[in-house]
Amino acid sequence: MHPLLSLLSLLPLATAHGYVDNATINSVSYQFYQPYYDPYVSPPISRISRPIQGNGPVQDVTLIDLQCGGYTDGGAPGSSPAALHASAAAGSTVTLYWTLWPDSHKGPVVTYMARCPDVGCASWEPGTEAVWFKIAQTGRTGTSDTWGDSPLMIAGNAGTAYTIPACLKPGYYLIRHEIIALHSAYAYPGAQFYPSCHQLQVSGSGSTVPGGLVAFPGAYKGADAGITYDMYQARTYTVPGPDVFSC
Repeated sequence: MHPLLSLLSLLPLATAHGYVDNATINSVSYQFYQPYYDPYVSPPISRISRPIQGNGPVQDVTLIDLQCGGYTDGGAPGSSPAALHASAAAGSTVTLYWTLWPDSHKGPVVTYMARCPDVGCASWEPGTEAVWFKIAQTGRTGTSDTWGDSPLMIAGNAGTAYTIPACLKPGYYLIRHEIIALHSAYAYPGAQFYPSCHQLQVSGSGSTVPGGLVAFPGAYKGADAGITYDMYQARTYTVPGPDVFSC
């Protein structure tokens, strides 16, 4: 084993939570940013996914880290653009494979998109602009114990998927994908957010540029019912944020 990999294998991953490890896009497999390997490699590995802080959560809805993960450093964004884009057709489905998810962290899986400049996403930071529209969400099934992230708690899970809206105008898009882990509304640490972003070049014949856009941070408030929600109560659940965009 490479000495670096041997060292990284000693890190306390078992006590942590998780992140998107890889994806299948247009029948191509993409390894996503590896938080316990990539920072130690020179030259940097080119990915389609933006850096994340690790497998721990963002716990403050006012931080820029809520957008794509990462740790805020001196006021700079916690994450940064990736070098590459994956090619995908509007109307196609992307499957994201998370590391094994702990069964104590039940909650919704939510996906947003933002249209990047015509030159691409590789040098673009949304900042706090309202650029995001929601394209998918899976919350709680009734009042059962089945949540959007429940399939990810099974070893060898089949992943979680989103479909690129078929009517979208072709171009470059930034995808924001997250799990919101819910706990008791009255217990520390409350809701935990696990966001990450990846970059696509979308093809197709659509012409729609969605409106009703939201910002991150800004789309969620700490007092939102879908964030203060107590997952141990048998009550219906509403995913926070805007309605899901539909063509």
